[in-house]
Amino acid sequence: MAIVRWDPFRELNLLRSQMDRIFEDLLGREKEEWTKASWHPPVDIYETENEIILKAELPGVDQKDLEIKVEDDTLILKGEKKVERDAKTENFLRAERVYGTFQRTFSLPQTVDKEKIKATLKNGILTLTLPKREEVKPKQITVQVEE
Repeated sequence: MAIVRWDPFRELNLLRSQMDRIFEDLLGREKEEWTKASWHPPVDIYETENEIILKAELPGVDQKDLEIKVEDDTLILKGEKKVERDAKTENFLRAERVYGTFQRTFSLPQTVDKEKIKATLKNGILTLTLPKREEVKPKQITVQVEE
C-alpha cells in the first residue's frame, strides 16, 4: 500500500471547480433558453490540426427540426425531438425517453473560419466540422545548416 500525502485543500479545490462549472452553465444560458429547453443533447468536442469537431447525440431528431447558426462568436444549436407515439392508444408501463425542444450554445474561438462550417447528420449523430483559418494553422519552418 502506497503512502499518500494528505492535502487538506484538495477536496475544497475540487468542490470549487465543480461549483464554478455549475455557475458557468447556469449563468451562461439566456433566460429564453431555460423556458424553452427541456433536455440538452450530450456533445463531444475535440480538436485536430486543421479543425475543431463537435459531435452531438440527436437520436430521433429530424433534419427539418434542427437549426444551426452562428451569431458573432457563438454557435447556436437548436432543435426539437418530437413525440413519436400516441399516448391515447398506447398503455405505457414505462416512459424514460426525453422529448421536446433543446438549445445549446458554444463560444467559438477566434481561430475558427465561420464561413466554412459544415454539418452532417448520420445515425442520430450530428457532426459539425469547424475548420481553422489558414493564418492560425501551425507552419513548419525548415532549418538550414550553414557550414
